[in-house]
Amino acid sequence: MMAGIMSYFGRRDTRQSARDAIVGLRQQLQMIEKKEEHLQRKIDQELKIARANAVSNKPLATSALKRKRANETQLEQLRGQQVQLEMQVNTLESANLNAETMAAMKNAAEVLGQIHSKMTVAKVDETMAQITEQQEVAKEITELISNPSGVDTLADEELAAELSALEDEALTDRFTGADRVPLHLPEGATRQPAAAVTEDDEEAALRQLQAEMAM
Repeated sequence: MMAGIMSYFGRRDTRQSARDAIVGLRQQLQMIEKKEEHLQRKIDQELKIARANAVSNKPLATSALKRKRANETQLEQLRGQQVQLEMQVNTLESANLNAETMAAMKNAAEVLGQIHSKMTVAKVDETMAQITEQQEVAKEITELISNPSGVDTLADEELAAELSALEDEALTDRFTGADRVPLHLPEGATRQPAAAVTEDDEEAALRQLQAEMAM
């Protein structure tokens, strides 16, 4: 069967020939169907005549039955031809479908051959290795862009400098404020101005000197 399909496939314009053959078979089937309808009407008519004359005119009824039987024989022959034509249509349609399927498969095989002629297993492995390598490079580049080197070190240095400045400022404020620390006074005592304290000391020293001279 495969050899028959391939020989059919190799003919010139086989698809159109198959279509023409199928169309011709279907036209013949339509003509047979019309002939069958005509014969069936004649059979029904002869049967009607035979029934109407079965008692009153037996010779006429007998002739009608003979014509009816002849038409039935012809009708059976037409039905046999109809079956054969339908089988041919089905076979031809199936063969045409097989041929078109083979043509499509052959065309696909040729296209696959053209594609694979430029694609080997070694080339695919090489391409996949290149893709993997480039993906790794892209990943490294992304990491470098997202976290550039030196940023953390620079930030640490800036923080250390700022902290040192704050420490110097705190120490300066501490030493500067020591001169302004208030003296601890007994409870109930009041602070006197510095000039007044100096003056009282001088008067006490003068009184002590006068007492010593009087002695």
